[in-house]
Amino acid sequence: MKHIKEIEALAAEIADAARKSFLSLFKNGERYYYCTLYTTGEGHAPSISAWSWEALEVETARQGEASDTPGSTIAELIKWSYADSPYCCFGDENFDHVKQRFIGRPSITDLEDDEGNREFDLRLKAMELAMKMLDDEGVFALNQPRESVCILVEVMPPDEINTEIALRLNRAESPAMQAWLAEAAE
Repeated sequence: MKHIKEIEALAAEIADAARKSFLSLFKNGERYYYCTLYTTGEGHAPSISAWSWEALEVETARQGEASDTPGSTIAELIKWSYADSPYCCFGDENFDHVKQRFIGRPSITDLEDDEGNREFDLRLKAMELAMKMLDDEGVFALNQPRESVCILVEVMPPDEINTEIALRLNRAESPAMQAWLAEAAE
């Protein structure tokens, strides 16, 4: 029971920070297809990133159509990349309290394997619950139909858990989820 309460409390704080960041971002009126809350393999405090069709078009034009990777365009290479998005870490100042909470938690790298895995799992569950809370509030349907946006909680570098979480947060048959599964899933 204590474990569930910890997850719920941490999720509420993450959701508050992410809500502020996403709502501020969405004021630009762009049509989003990718919204993520990402962390590192060490379980650091999360940040948001997002891609809209408009931002992808601008960034692709800025970088040029050609790619160094044979058979791939710039758009294909950056479409699902949290780090290449102009909105990576958008509203990160909203996460200052969350960062302090994560710093105050046991350090994953200092814990024994099993304990470290449990702590990492708790953090991921809190992040997933936070995104579900925002989804239930309708946040991700503000500028586009919900089925047009893939919402994620991601570990970087990419991990198989990303796909498992994505399948829980999105309807598998939605167009955005189908595109992510075909183009980016681990």
